[in-house]
Amino acid sequence: MAEQETIFDRWAKERGITVAEMKAVISARIESGLNDPDPDKRMQWSRIPCNGKVPTPEEWLQYAVERLIEEGGEDFLNLPYDMR
Repeated sequence: MAEQETIFDRWAKERGITVAEMKAVISARIESGLNDPDPDKRMQWSRIPCNGKVPTPEEWLQYAVERLIEEGGEDFLNLPYDMR
């Protein structure tokens, strides 16, 4: 059985990078958000549930998807693959 493509696979492919590099980009953004000088922005990032001190890209994605669904944005999850 073929392995299902993940959103990380898609994003990496779209950017011409590896999945590991894509996750590193997301991790850097999470770190940046958690260390933002604006306390409101820091608080938003700190709301992401995680098992460690810093959310993983997978934990961030799960949180983002759950927020979309809670806010009625599940249609966004069904957009066509190529948005260009």
